[in-house]
Amino acid sequence: MRPLAATPLQVEIPAGLGHEDLVVVCGERSGVTMAVAIHSTRLGPALGGARLWRYERAAQGIADALRLAEAMTFKAAAAGLDLGGGKGVICAPSAVPPNGSERSAILCDFGDLVESLEGRYITAEDVGTTAEDMVEIATRTDHVTGMPVNCGGSGDPSPFTAIGVQAAMRAACRVAFGTRILAGRSVAVVGLGHVGERLARGLAEAGAELYLADIDAAKRSLADELGARWLDPADALDAPCDVLAACAVGGAISHANAGALRCRVVCGAANNQLADEGLAARLAERDILYAPDFIANAGGLINVYRELHGYSAERATELALGIERTMGEVLERAAGEGTTALAAARALARERLRTRRSRSPRHERS
Repeated sequence: MRPLAATPLQVEIPAGLGHEDLVVVCGERSGVTMAVAIHSTRLGPALGGARLWRYERAAQGIADALRLAEAMTFKAAAAGLDLGGGKGVICAPSAVPPNGSERSAILCDFGDLVESLEGRYITAEDVGTTAEDMVEIATRTDHVTGMPVNCGGSGDPSPFTAIGVQAAMRAACRVAFGTRILAGRSVAVVGLGHVGERLARGLAEAGAELYLADIDAAKRSLADELGARWLDPADALDAPCDVLAACAVGGAISHANAGALRCRVVCGAANNQLADEGLAARLAERDILYAPDFIANAGGLINVYRELHGYSAERATELALGIERTMGEVLERAAGEGTTALAAARALARERLRTRRSRSPRHERS
């Protein structure tokens, strides 16, 4: 085992969270605080991306890692993958993304942290990191997936995440509107990063009426290109639309704004879109269908999972499209049991975690 980039900081896992491990270090080369949270390895090694993000306090980044690791456990289990849930978070030193030698030092420190976990955690790209960053991390550890195509990997997983979100959206619309057809549906895509932009393009091709928003005003050019209406990010969440696709960071829907939503369906790519899980019931009371994010956005995870087990882009696409069926099953179960879709999705994941059986992904069943 290679040594850690620095001595682990003493951080206790909050009681009741049920995580297996949390390691926080201050990088020896970079001086940057970074963490890996492992929620579960019950079904396999914990896989979760490395998020490079600016937090006001390191404690916020650590809390993010813990929340996202748990979400990854449920995402993998519900998708039928033999993976556990984990997450890496790197607390960016400033709002300006690091470059050059500074970025290299950060990534090498994170690679040492990953290596210290001896295969219990596998990393991949996430918000703020790229497939090229995985190459740098791979100089310090073998426990990396999502490498660029020219390095033998599958490259950027965002196309598969977008395919899966759009598939989930079709399932949700079939329940909410009686048809899975997205043509003519008004969809507000909030957050136009790698996944959000690809989702917007896919929806435009499907004939949806688009509303786009992002904190980066330069993304307005995408709205012009696709013939979409541009919204100020401050007004986007409560825009009147059929479907709200939250595709930026988590916690977008909170107690403060849940009552102002004017959509019929919430189905987006962001992890942990609800700031509080109790909001699922509040949305249901308002007749707003919340499509659980860890079902909808599993396409990227499915893609990198296939990279670990013999990769084919065609097969990864097929499996991501299968999210429509999984989401349909979850929504049908919720209706039959008189519960929220979130509760039904978590029940599906917990059943897999209890059985601990190794089997093919749900989408690979005949």
